Amino acid sequence: MYTLDKARQIFPDTLTADAVPAITARFKLLSAEDQLALIWFAYLEMGRSITIAAPGAARMELARPTLEQILAMSFDEQSKVMCDLAAKIDTPIGKTYAYWSVNVKLGFWYELGEYMRQGKVAPIPQGYKLSANANSVLEAVKKVEQGQQITLLRNFVVDMGFDPNIDDDKIVAEPIVAPTPEAEREEIFIPGVLNQTILSYMQLLNANDFDQLIDLFLDDGALQPPFQRPIVGRDAILKFFKRDCQNLKLMPQGGFGEPAEGGFNQIKVTGKVQTPWFGREVGMNVAWRFLLDDNDKIYFVAIDLLASPAELLKLGAK
Repeated sequence: MYTLDKARQIFPDTLTADAVPAITARFKLLSAEDQLALIWFAYLEMGRSITIAAPGAARMELARPTLEQILAMSFDEQSKVMCDLAAKIDTPIGKTYAYWSVNVKLGFWYELGEYMRQGKVAPIPQGYKLSANANSVLEAVKKVEQGQQITLLRNFVVDMGFDPNIDDDKIVAEPIVAPTPEAEREEIFIPGVLNQTILSYMQLLNANDFDQLIDLFLDDGALQPPFQRPIVGRDAILKFFKRDCQNLKLMPQGGFGEPAEGGFNQIKVTGKVQTPWFGREVGMNVAWRFLLDDNDKIYFVAIDLLASPAELLKLGAK
């Protein structure tokens, strides 16, 4: 019988983008000042090659009071607020930030960047140079693919703010969007994969139809986002879908399946995912590793950020 630990080992030859957790770990060792400077240098650098999508109005409505508070401050006060966020100092703004979803946090930093361009928020001091360590991390960010760059930018801002005992039920996220009407949903076709559960997973996620999507999972099913611990149980997975997966676009390119012990089936699909944070400009190269029971219910699915586009092509040899 499968355990969660055993399920996580399916398709062990999948090459993930290990540079992402390695660079993230190096970033967390930097001083708060260096972290902030690196984020802005990366933002400006990436802005030349990646069009960061303007955040939705709903997302900004949640961050707007805090942004207005920061706009009313002097440049010195603004700089201190941003440093305090990076340093996880106990402040009212730090506590508010800690309870925002990832999308709201990304929107907040996007808006601050725009205000910086407009001269309304304290700029990087003229002539400022990154420390040697921070510059080394920035160079590492520049060398990875765009899909990995946007994952890094997300990782850099997600843990800022202050709350030692965050209550997951109080996280502030965007309102849930209505599912795409069934008549307007795109059919999903995956070369090498005919399993209806897998096809439905992709189609329902693209349609933001999370209530139907969660019915594909077993009660004790699990989902493992890239470089994170598995989320276990339908209630927790549904919360993750609604908070972090709205308006994703999954574009599977191919896959294959193999029988597994105990009547289970394991199916691997590779393709691209586009996120609302960066519009349709950038696709992340990903693999989905599914383990289904004998009734085609999902016991486990891992989403892996792949090391390179070449990983997408390996299915052709199967």
